[in-house]
Amino acid sequence: MKKTLFVSFAVVITMLMVSLSFADEGNKMVLKAGDEIYVCNCPPGCPCDDMSRNPGKCTCGTDMVKAKVTKVETGKANFMASAWDKERTYKTVGKYACNCPPGCKCNTISQNPGKCTCGTEMKEAK
Repeated sequence: MKKTLFVSFAVVITMLMVSLSFADEGNKMVLKAGDEIYVCNCPPGCPCDDMSRNPGKCTCGTDMVKAKVTKVETGKANFMASAWDKERTYKTVGKYACNCPPGCKCNTISQNPGKCTCGTEMKEAK
């Protein structure tokens, strides 16, 4: 009986840890190569670095474009989109994150204040 209880508890803890490792963490976008998300389509050098799971506009007012993750490093990721002629690098930790209600899946992050893709005002990350 104790062994069954221990195994059940271990399975639950393992499942919880695995699910959390794949979740977006507030102002962090957890990505892996091959993922497709929306990123700001502003010219290179624009400081917003917006990313979202939904299409929409960046905090700078530019339309976002669907892009594929080509490489992930600590704190940044490289993306390629059909609208670009070369890869672009974006920060994966935002100074601002969407403050949407529970159940919202936009997971928008930015380096600038503004509205996320679901229309909610973003909050400053702590």
